[in-house]
Amino acid sequence: MSKPTIGLLYGDAAGVGPELVAKAFSNKEILDAATWVLIGDERVFNRGADTVGKELNYQKVESIDDVKPENFSLWLIDTKSTDPADIEMGVLSVESGKAAGDNLMFALKLAKEEKLDGLTYAPMNKSALFKGGFEFKDDIHLVASVFGLESGFSEVNVMNDVWFTRVTSHIPLKEVAENITKQSVLDSINFASKIVSKAGITPKIAIAGLNPHAGDDGLLGNEENEIISPAIEEARKNGVDVHGPFPADTIFLRLDKEKYNCLLAMYHDQAQIGMKTMGFNKGVTISGGLPIVITTAAHGTAFDIAGKGIADPGAFEQALKLGVELINNGYN
Repeated sequence: MSKPTIGLLYGDAAGVGPELVAKAFSNKEILDAATWVLIGDERVFNRGADTVGKELNYQKVESIDDVKPENFSLWLIDTKSTDPADIEMGVLSVESGKAAGDNLMFALKLAKEEKLDGLTYAPMNKSALFKGGFEFKDDIHLVASVFGLESGFSEVNVMNDVWFTRVTSHIPLKEVAENITKQSVLDSINFASKIVSKAGITPKIAIAGLNPHAGDDGLLGNEENEIISPAIEEARKNGVDVHGPFPADTIFLRLDKEKYNCLLAMYHDQAQIGMKTMGFNKGVTISGGLPIVITTAAHGTAFDIAGKGIADPGAFEQALKLGVELINNGYN
C-alpha cells in the first residue's frame, strides 16, 4: 500500500501548534507513516522547533508537484504568511488568525485538486480566525464552505475507541433547547451511525437526555418524552442500534460497562467535559461529513503556555495517526 500524502498546518502561530508539530515529528513512527507536506511560514515552523529543542528535517519545495514521496517523508511549502517577529506568543491577534485561515485555504485548494489525501492541523483559535476575516463560527464551517456544503457535517471526537458527536455544537447555551427537535435528533443519530460505520465499526449509540435526570418522566422537562425518545424509536425502526435517552451525569459510566462505541450528546459541553476528562492528551477531532479526512487535536491553542515548550503533543500525535488510519481504510 502506498503511503498517503497529508497536508500539515501549525494552526495559530501564537499558540502551541508549531511546538506540537516539532515534537510530533521527532517520532519516527509518525514520520514514516505518510508523506507529510508542511504548509505555512517556514520561520514559524522553525521557531516552534527551536522552542522545544528539536529539528524539523524537511525538504523545501515551491509546489506540491515537486514532492517526491519515494525520496523523503517530510516536505515544506513556505507560504511566507507570518513573520514571527509580528506575532506575540500567547496573544490572540488578527494577524495570526488571518495567516492561519490563509494557510488552511491554501491546503484546501490542494485537497480539492486531489493533490492531498487528507489534512491535519494543529489548534486554531476561532475568534482569531473570525477577526482575521474568516467570518465563520468555527473552522469546520469554514472548511464546509470551501466544498459548498451547508449541512450534513459536524465535528466528531474520538477518545479510546469511543466516538462522540452532538445535536448542537457551537451555539450559545440559551439557544440549545429550541434547536432540539425530533428531526435534528434523528438527523444526528443517522449522522453518528454513518460516520462510525465508515470507520469500519458497527455502531452502538448511547443518547444523552437534555434535562437533569433525563427529564424525570416530564417532571424536569418534556424534551425526552416528546422529542428525543420518538427520534430514537424511529431510528431503531430503521435498523440503528441506539439507546437512551440516559441522564447525562451518568452516561459516561455506561460507555465501558455497556460497551457503547458512540455517544450522542445534546450540546457541546455535555460531551466535551466527560470526553476530555477521559484523557485530555488523547482526544482527536474529526471534521465528519466532509469529502476529505481532516483531523486535529481536541484541544485549543493553549495561549497560556505557548512558547514555553511544555505543551503535551499526545492529542496531536493521535490526530496524525488517526488521520493516516482513516485514509488507509478508505474512510471517505
